[in-house]
Amino acid sequence: MTYVVTEACINCKYTDCVEVCPVDCFYEGENMLVINPNECIDCGVCEPECPAEAILPDTEDGLDEWLEINTKFSESWPNITVQKDPMPDAEDWDGKDDKKELLSENPGDGD
Repeated sequence: MTYVVTEACINCKYTDCVEVCPVDCFYEGENMLVINPNECIDCGVCEPECPAEAILPDTEDGLDEWLEINTKFSESWPNITVQKDPMPDAEDWDGKDDKKELLSENPGDGD
């Protein structure tokens, strides 16, 4: 098992999860975070920290596509290990569905 960041993170990018991760397996894109599944130790401390409830165990149904997205972008986006402010309009986007088309492939700033 591993944890996966899902589309609920898109345009929110809360980084509360980054602060608690003991192995620094989060990577930052322009408008979302991903988890490197090869670095995640399945401790689960990140899941309850996410205000957008965007982090789920990969044992949940329908997460294959998001596991692929996390795997792909964690190889090219910069590592993030410190908490930052969320995106400016995160509260407006929090809880909205069907955000996948808004996913930017551009990397974030990292630490």
